[in-house]
Amino acid sequence: NMVTRRNTLQRQLILDAIRELDHPAAEEIFAHVQKTHPHISKATVYRNLNLLYEENVIGKVETGSGASDRFDRCAKRHPHLICRVCGHAFDADMPPCDPTKELNAHGFCVEDFHIEFVGVCPDCIDKQKGE
Repeated sequence: NMVTRRNTLQRQLILDAIRELDHPAAEEIFAHVQKTHPHISKATVYRNLNLLYEENVIGKVETGSGASDRFDRCAKRHPHLICRVCGHAFDADMPPCDPTKELNAHGFCVEDFHIEFVGVCPDCIDKQKGE
């Protein structure tokens, strides 16, 4: 079926872009895919990103600073550092943390959580020093 093959190709292009870029925003993914496949639409890329996230194939980092959400090649939950200046997301190099067992012991049923540390990345610190 032609439609299935096209969808598979589109998904693969999007996954390849996420693997090549580091925590890219949807705009960056679209620009990356468009370089080799200029006919792909922004709507198609955004729709597939949301589907891949809902299917737990990729992760999403909600930056919350008005900057675009970032997508992650790793769907497994892990902590991130988010730069409040440039909006970039980075993996936090720290042991995995899942406080849900302790919280659930208090009778609260935790269904989802995200660990994000907000601050300023080294590049932005250097730029501020250079001003």
